[in-house]
Amino acid sequence: MALKLFVGNLSFETSDEDLKEAFSKAGTCVTASVIKDRLTGRSRGFGFVEMSSDDEAKRAIAELNGRDLRGRAISVNEARERSESRGPRPSGGPRMFGDNAPPAGPRFRKDGGSRRGLRARKRSL
Repeated sequence: MALKLFVGNLSFETSDEDLKEAFSKAGTCVTASVIKDRLTGRSRGFGFVEMSSDDEAKRAIAELNGRDLRGRAISVNEARERSESRGPRPSGGPRMFGDNAPPAGPRFRKDGGSRRGLRARKRSL
């Protein structure tokens, strides 16, 4: 059974091939991927590696945790599944607070205009 490892503190220049090469020294590296930002395509500074067996994964953690890879001391741990309690990411819809109540406080100016409008009316008087 393969074990997935989380690799953190990666240099932004680290590629999938660099990661696979480093972990191949500890055993058979099945997959290696550096996670990239969807919009920019730039590395997010972490990745995942899948080793062919649990023994090789443990050996990779022991040998590579704290080691230097492209100028940075990487951290290597067993990958954890995302927790169910996190829920979906916010989609940018209306913001809700507390028990789905809108934020407290006045939403509009007393006279129904912006500050700039109030200043302009005062100057014109």
